[in-house]
Amino acid sequence: ENSLQKTSTCSSVEPSGVFVSPYALNLSSFTKLIKRLQERHPEFSKQEIVEAVQELRKINKGVLGGLAISAIEEKTSAIL
Repeated sequence: ENSLQKTSTCSSVEPSGVFVSPYALNLSSFTKLIKRLQERHPEFSKQEIVEAVQELRKINKGVLGGLAISAIEEKTSAIL
């Protein structure tokens, strides 16, 4: 029973946003976003860009859903 509970918890998005994962975005959108940001900001490492996206999610109350990729890109660029 406990393992079933863990499985369902892992597949759901926590509304508190405590666990910040880049995979909360759909993976292809996340990959596309990181690629665009790496092209726009070659002076930053991939890790720094991912951390900036995570910072944006924190600022945005734990979610990025509902924001256009272009808006996320602009706001992440401002953080970088």
